[in-house]
Amino acid sequence: MSGTSAALKPPADAVKPVRHPEAPAPGELLGAHYEHCFGCGGGQPHGLHLQARADEGVRVTAEFTVKAAHQGAPGLAHGGVLATALDETLGSLNWLLRVIAVTGRLETDFVRPVPVDTVLHLDAEITAVHGRKIYSRATGRIGGPDGPVAVRAEALFIEVKVDHFIENGRPAEIQAAMADPDQTKRVRAFEVNP
Repeated sequence: MSGTSAALKPPADAVKPVRHPEAPAPGELLGAHYEHCFGCGGGQPHGLHLQARADEGVRVTAEFTVKAAHQGAPGLAHGGVLATALDETLGSLNWLLRVIAVTGRLETDFVRPVPVDTVLHLDAEITAVHGRKIYSRATGRIGGPDGPVAVRAEALFIEVKVDHFIENGRPAEIQAAMADPDQTKRVRAFEVNP
């Protein structure tokens, strides 16, 4: 990205990210981290229903089909929806480190329009880790995984404890997520975004 802000440049003593030994295997579908998430949840009728897969190393790939409900200008995806797709994909990376993290900063470049009914092919990777800070980047391509770049982003995620969500979320949703008997689903409900 041109003009990346200083906040997204890892410091000199940042370390290379290391995939957690219990991270999902390459090719494994990650599934929704929370049923009611606008980005990946199946419980949102007009949500993105983004599907992310673990890739090699600290990478994920994802796909998102732009629907009519996602348009801004006539027949074209809304820029905020495209930024959400990038943010959701970048947030999925944290599952490969097995940490809970929230978006601290997201910078997006919109390179070309994305028409309704287009499949956006997303590829994201963690580039560095410095303490609680996780640096990452993503691209979204149209016409296939090797097609032209339509959007790209760089992000900074901050590792947090589950208390972040408990103290700031709506009590009914927090209690429902905490009561889920599926331990993996319970942990994943709190993995990304404030």
